[in-house]
Amino acid sequence: MSGTITLCIIKPRAIKEKLAGLILSKIEESGFTISAMKMLYMSEKNAALFYEIHKERPFYDELVKFMSSGPVIAAQLSRPDAVIEFRKLIGSTNPNEAGEGTLRKLFGKSTQMNAVHGSDSDENAQRECKFFFKSEDICNP
Repeated sequence: MSGTITLCIIKPRAIKEKLAGLILSKIEESGFTISAMKMLYMSEKNAALFYEIHKERPFYDELVKFMSSGPVIAAQLSRPDAVIEFRKLIGSTNPNEAGEGTLRKLFGKSTQMNAVHGSDSDENAQRECKFFFKSEDICNP
């Protein structure tokens, strides 16, 4: 079995358009437990550090600017096979290619403004969750 946590970030455009409640409802309806959550502004420095894995990619600078353009909601999600199951729920990075009913199909506008970030591996989920949350921030009901 894969890990039991993953990270979700609801991106600035989705927050601005008041989609966070709908997105969080879909996440919970899909069997995830929200074990930590906060709303924050990512500085350009923090966004650059968080997305450092993409530093050599052509979209990196634009991504950093976008992710620091407004508030985001970061949430640690829990369930068995969390990364795999959340990747299924969010769909393809490009909303036009995402499956029907996925978060990115429902709420995304473009590859960059695709409404949500999701960890792509168990290793990255661990790193990403620790980026936003200390152990005392985690609630495990």
